[in-house]
Amino acid sequence: MKKNILLTLLAALLLSACGEYNKVLKSTDYEYKYEAAKNYFAKGQYNRSATLLNELIVILKGTDKAEESLYMLGMCYYNQHDYQTAAQTFIQYYNVYPRGIFTELARFHAGKALYLDTPEPRLDQSGTYSAIQQLQLFMEYFPLSTKKEEAQEMIFKLQDKLVMKEYQSAKLYYNLGNYLGNNYLSCVITAQNALKDYPYTNLREDLSILILRAKYEMALNSVLDKRADRYRETLDEYYSFKNEFPESKYLKEADRIFKASEEVLRDEPVTN
Repeated sequence: MKKNILLTLLAALLLSACGEYNKVLKSTDYEYKYEAAKNYFAKGQYNRSATLLNELIVILKGTDKAEESLYMLGMCYYNQHDYQTAAQTFIQYYNVYPRGIFTELARFHAGKALYLDTPEPRLDQSGTYSAIQQLQLFMEYFPLSTKKEEAQEMIFKLQDKLVMKEYQSAKLYYNLGNYLGNNYLSCVITAQNALKDYPYTNLREDLSILILRAKYEMALNSVLDKRADRYRETLDEYYSFKNEFPESKYLKEADRIFKASEEVLRDEPVTN
């Protein structure tokens, strides 16, 4: 019996809330709508708030309320995890109000929304580049912002994602070997570019061993007149690797490559 009473009361409250919302929707009192939109936002009813705000940013254009409405609209989408729409709304805000009250926050959240929407490394990383661009712009415009450190941390994580994408591509080239061409060379170029673009990556050791492996495989599969030079390149790569990573987890493998390459050069000296 008590359960039925509670359900009845809950239904009555929901109907009352729906009735109130419908009343707001139909109202031509835009001050009333504005306050209702803020109230729904404060309660976490972002869908209702967004519906009202979309109307208000046009009706209240040119007023402080329109500016706040546009920023709140972006936050409604952000809090609903519609990050693409949120980012577009924040970008619209700072373009319309470049010196607005919420411009700093809008630029920050534009970058963070895109950051939260970035795909895993194996997928297309266009969104990752867009997120980095927005966060870098935020830091350029607001270098003293209290959110600068958070923005920088997000940029580092996004760069790690881009490096992982390059690392996975380099590994794929290595695993393809000589299938339909010299994929070892593609592995070397991809890994070297990643190291050049992101010199402080935590995948530096993994990229470096890939380069050493690929150069060794190129030497193994080389034609006779190029073999010695490629083994020498392998030895040079080994010395660079060992110098940078003297306690590497790959050191045993690197040492095996070194010994094998050295033996070939000793037994088959170059003929000039």
